[in-house]
Amino acid sequence: MVTIVQSSLRERQHVLVCQLANFIEEQWQRHLELSPYEIPEDLGYIEGNFEGEKLVIENRCYQTTQFRKLHLELARIGDRLDILHCVMFPRANYDLPIFGVDLVGSKLGIGAAIVDLSPTNSERLLSKSYSQVLANLPPMEFSQPRDLPEWGDIFSEFCLFVRPGDSYEEALFLERVQQYLAIHCQISVSQSPISSLVHKAQILLGQHYYCTQQQQNDKTRRVLEKSLGQAWTDRYMRQMLFDCPLNIENY
Repeated sequence: MVTIVQSSLRERQHVLVCQLANFIEEQWQRHLELSPYEIPEDLGYIEGNFEGEKLVIENRCYQTTQFRKLHLELARIGDRLDILHCVMFPRANYDLPIFGVDLVGSKLGIGAAIVDLSPTNSERLLSKSYSQVLANLPPMEFSQPRDLPEWGDIFSEFCLFVRPGDSYEEALFLERVQQYLAIHCQISVSQSPISSLVHKAQILLGQHYYCTQQQQNDKTRRVLEKSLGQAWTDRYMRQMLFDCPLNIENY
């Protein structure tokens, strides 16, 4: 069992980033049996410079029976931007969607907030165990919904992408993320592993497509490249943010 040590960076970040980071780790600790995940030595904590302001990135990663990688990234650019990025990558022998959530905030509020349980099967549809529960959640209204990027075909029909208009909508978004994550953790621990090599290969291909599409996020790439260079950014996005080995044995 791994004991999670709270990050110091989040204490200086937007309150919603701090609240969500704490909730994610609390749910992981409550529902999952966490084990250490080896992060490349130079990618756990990073400092850089973005347009004259200090960039700080902190990464926390774990693994479990069901998940090959639980990744929580917190980042801060001076007093300009606060960022939270979280992805839960299932192992190839568990037919589970990919939970992901991102927040980008500043003193003016949260500019972008997205959460989803993204399917990895060839039909890109969630299983009934997920879709039925998610469909029964109470509806939420946001004043500023946002359009998904062109590469966003990886997201499910339940993807929520908004710009919260005020603290009330920020609280609504936090509540929805809490619901998605609690559902995901509860279903994942009740799942049995699959043995079919064909099924595993299909899951792996779905994860690989998810990672390939996510690597097209130009906004993330631009910030990292300006701060730390193109070669480092390419390695970080492929090895840290959206790594996906094609060898089933690595899962």
